[in-house]
Amino acid sequence: MKRLISALNIVVILSLTGCGWLGLRDRSDDYLLAEETAVTVVPQGMDKDVLGQIYPIPEIPVASVELVEFDVPRPQPASVNTFEQSVKIQSLEGRRWVLINVPPSEIWPRVRNVLNRSGVPAALADGSEGIIETVWVKFNSDEENSHRFRFQISPGVQLDSAEISAVHNQAPRAEEDQAQWPQTSDDDQREKDMLSLLASDLAASADSASVSLLAQNIGGEAKVEVVIPEISDPFVMAKLSFDRTWASTLYSADRGGFAIIDQNRSEAVIYVNYTPETTEEPGFFARWFGGSDKILEVNYRILVQTVGANVEIRIVGAEGQGLNKAETLRLLKILRSNMS
Repeated sequence: MKRLISALNIVVILSLTGCGWLGLRDRSDDYLLAEETAVTVVPQGMDKDVLGQIYPIPEIPVASVELVEFDVPRPQPASVNTFEQSVKIQSLEGRRWVLINVPPSEIWPRVRNVLNRSGVPAALADGSEGIIETVWVKFNSDEENSHRFRFQISPGVQLDSAEISAVHNQAPRAEEDQAQWPQTSDDDQREKDMLSLLASDLAASADSASVSLLAQNIGGEAKVEVVIPEISDPFVMAKLSFDRTWASTLYSADRGGFAIIDQNRSEAVIYVNYTPETTEEPGFFARWFGGSDKILEVNYRILVQTVGANVEIRIVGAEGQGLNKAETLRLLKILRSNMS
């Protein structure tokens, strides 16, 4: 019995120490020896778009700041919406939409499921444009008209978010074929009720994780992006109205750790103070004689300027002087990550 136990102990020890003891080579680090393979050549006349790079490596501009100098930045504090789904209805400039911190490719099938369960199936679904048009439906509260809705799903201003807007259209029964989609809803209350129904259902089904692989770029390009020109200073470009960009910039500055000292809307300037958080504890004399209430001084200006059909957001020094690219990009990325 003792010999049997000793033999079993030896087998267990050999299995724990790896396969090398049994004459088998450990292949766990073989991926480090992988080499780049040649690109598959597709014969002429055949579609080569199907064969793409599995892990594409983006090109780095020659004038990129990272090629000259790079310091590992401190991680930004996680937003309260980072780990929990947030659904809310927002309105501005006479427009109303549902904001959800889920990418459009994931929200697309969920909206269609909500409409089907509600008895309002889609008559048209255009993933490239992010448009869903419902069939004509009849409400018990209106015996004279038929109703339909058009939903527009597009990328939100907030990172990895989607915006869902709706337009209501009504027409007398038996005359639906002559109806045209209006610019604004025929009945504002029905639009509001439909968006409320949609928001409530999306919030209740937070565990859904289906993704539409055919609608990866649904609704068009991002509304906000950081632009890095080769010659001029970097800036944030927003494909929004000035009023919404201004409100979003103020919200983002407050969320991103900027202290807003003053603002001048007529000149589109926000005076802020930004001091990165430090983990160093104050010294003995600083704790005794250093006051806890400090008067913050302006050390940056945020400029919000309308350029053509877009709005550009730039950051300069306290006196309006330019900053180096690394500092400008660091501050702009903080603003971009908190815009909503």
